Amino acid sequence: MCGIALIVSGIRIDLSPSTLFQSPNPEPLVTVSVDDLKAALRRRGPDSLGSKKVILQYNKNLNSVEDRELVCEVIEDAEIENDQSYLQNCSNGKAGNYNQLGNIGELQFIGATLQLRGLNPIIQPFVDSYGNVLIYNGEIFGGIHVESDRNDGEVLMQTLANCCSCGSNGHTGPCSVAGHGCNSVPNVFSTIKGPWAIIYWQESSRTLWFGRDAFGRRSLVVHWPTVKDSRFLLSSVSPFSSVYQSSDFEVENGTHHNFWEELSCGIYSLSMDASKLHGYLAGEVKKHEWGNAMLSELIKWERVSFNPKPDELHGSLNETLEGQRHRHPASSDIVTFESGPDQTMVSLPAHNVLSALRKSVILRASQYRIFEAVRCYSRQEEHVPVAVLFSGGLDSMILSALLDECLDPSYGIDLLNVSFDGQSAPDRISAKAGVKELRRIAPLRRWKLVEIDSDLSKLTLEMKHVMSLINPANTYMDLNIGVALWLAASGDGWVSERPGNNSDEDQQRLRYKSEARIVLVGSGADEQCAGYGRHRTKYRCGGWHGLNEEMKLDVQRIWKRNMGRDDRCIADNGKEARFPFLDEDVIKVLLDIPLWEVTNLDQPSGTGDKKILREVARMLGLHEAAVLPKRAIQFGSRIARESNRNVFGSNRAANQASAGSVVINRS
Repeated sequence: MCGIALIVSGIRIDLSPSTLFQSPNPEPLVTVSVDDLKAALRRRGPDSLGSKKVILQYNKNLNSVEDRELVCEVIEDAEIENDQSYLQNCSNGKAGNYNQLGNIGELQFIGATLQLRGLNPIIQPFVDSYGNVLIYNGEIFGGIHVESDRNDGEVLMQTLANCCSCGSNGHTGPCSVAGHGCNSVPNVFSTIKGPWAIIYWQESSRTLWFGRDAFGRRSLVVHWPTVKDSRFLLSSVSPFSSVYQSSDFEVENGTHHNFWEELSCGIYSLSMDASKLHGYLAGEVKKHEWGNAMLSELIKWERVSFNPKPDELHGSLNETLEGQRHRHPASSDIVTFESGPDQTMVSLPAHNVLSALRKSVILRASQYRIFEAVRCYSRQEEHVPVAVLFSGGLDSMILSALLDECLDPSYGIDLLNVSFDGQSAPDRISAKAGVKELRRIAPLRRWKLVEIDSDLSKLTLEMKHVMSLINPANTYMDLNIGVALWLAASGDGWVSERPGNNSDEDQQRLRYKSEARIVLVGSGADEQCAGYGRHRTKYRCGGWHGLNEEMKLDVQRIWKRNMGRDDRCIADNGKEARFPFLDEDVIKVLLDIPLWEVTNLDQPSGTGDKKILREVARMLGLHEAAVLPKRAIQFGSRIARESNRNVFGSNRAANQASAGSVVINRS
């Protein structure tokens, strides 16, 4: 996990209608300085912080206006720190005002790193001998080969350095290096399997490339140039200065305007040029198509089949293999799966989902060579490299069981559980039951249930901080979820230990802080497997077609509703969130399964919803978890109840807030 930011000033930027949503509402007065950005990013990337500045200047001394050309220079971090006039201009928003636009443009790249790969320490931004500059926040799990001892950011930089300029705005005609093993920047971005947000300066084409992966698994917020602040800003997170000191609330009425907005998923370019008519630096923003056919299909989210025939709904896992094949041979073959002493009859689709999820967790729990250094400073048996955001529910139980299969047995696993109602919160109760079931199927693993208890009334300063993290999200529901995620990811809580083989009653509760830098999160399971209550409502009203459309909508907007917010809240603790259910191959496998094999909402809650994941849980021996109903973190942790009481006086008075219809007024 890293934090990245970019400040572009002194350049007049042309924004196409497809790129920018122009709000008619008054823009807020916000001051965002370089120091503010660095402070916010450093929390995400505690290992190193660096910055580089690219100076663009067109040569006015040539004979004709048409012959003017851009001259580019990269300035090192130390020189930027000493450039106090530039910092002053950036801090008051004047560095890029239109009335100051001239023949000099500035691009400042800032990168903070939480290093999880590579043997040698790295500092962002990456700069190569060609003058290319890269700041990168992501993980390459496929598409580009990365050796176990290499840093994927360095490998990506080398790959991008071999790219042609054909995808840039100013390029016309066929590729000049076709057939010579070169690739375009959009194609390289499209090749990456895994989460990413990238900002890249391509010196050869004078083009700035930026974007985030197709499902928005890494945050990137944007400030498009306005009259009050003509700078173009990109950042992993909104700094605290972007949040107003007011804590008033207003009913959402469509008049809210924010300094920041979530950057839509995709690949963008900003090509720089000197205006031949007016003598100032200009840039044009363009959005590019994905260069990967499989990725394009996943984004469309078209399921192989979603409208079953009547006889296709009557299959049962208890029927014989021959009977299942007779009904629907393509989709519901049955396999026998052994889990410990038990044998479970499961469908072939569920077996395929389990295989894809297992591979996804392996990729996200791989012990890269960088962990060798950890063993020099702490005993291996005490080291916990990976934790799970843990409610004891279906999704987190599956991830925990798979992590046990994939992780070296000498490592412990921390299960991070947050509660705002002590031992009485539903998620605390299910977490305690869940860890008992995990110990039953994996008795040799050192499981630690980290109980993170909090009192909402004592979190005044923390709530303000989380408001900056969820920004531009702005509802009470976002804030409640954000606070719960932020506290859970901190790993700062209590663990219970048994002295010897004594009973649970003799447990001692000890203070503990998880040092795991990787946190597995179950995001994406509900959207893809119909886990929300609204899915059942849509099914009742619109049948299978209505359910499929609602699930498609959920997946296609997950980047805006969930992923950016969740990434920012978790990463603020210096942790990296990884989302196994949103692996590209897992998404593809689920789309290749008929919808009625994924879910059956004619059946009761805890049975038909997320049906295929319940089969996966049984295959893993998690028979108790396989029947647990869905419970959102804001309700399972009881933060929604406590928040409603604090703000509105009662749950009844706050029904609209918990539904997300009340927004935080930062103006």
